Amino acid sequence: MIMRFDPFRDLDRLAGEAFGAARTPALMPMDCLRTADSIVVRFDMPGIDADSLDVSTENNTLTVRGERHRHDLDDVTYLVSERPSGTYRRQLVLGDGLNLERVHADYHDGVLTLTIPVAEKAKPRKIQITRGDASTAISTHEGRPMIGGEAASREPATATA
Repeated sequence: MIMRFDPFRDLDRLAGEAFGAARTPALMPMDCLRTADSIVVRFDMPGIDADSLDVSTENNTLTVRGERHRHDLDDVTYLVSERPSGTYRRQLVLGDGLNLERVHADYHDGVLTLTIPVAEKAKPRKIQITRGDASTAISTHEGRPMIGGEAASREPATATA
């Protein structure tokens, strides 16, 4: 197991505890997965008040925001403070193939789950292959193969007066 020593992290933690400053909240850990019809994003947000949650989209950017507050008595001194409080915020840049008008959000047991439907135009499609006469599928134009629906005429068009 590799341990990484970061003296500044420890100094910041000690200074925060000594001066009573709240720690800066860490990023919300997330999982993102794709199903056949949607993108599902799950954020771990334990202790976040559901009324403080805000999910918004603007210019293909999804923003998730929430707050966790401490509810302490006036007369307390922390011996250890590892549960940060404050405002959590995370932004995700989304592609054009998602339907941002139909995003569904659910918050249960400290996990915020967002379901973002894939737009119809971005869903994979199977292209049907028909079997036809080879002479109608490929013809030539100036010696090069040409794809067309009808056999190309090999005679030049003549103008009539």
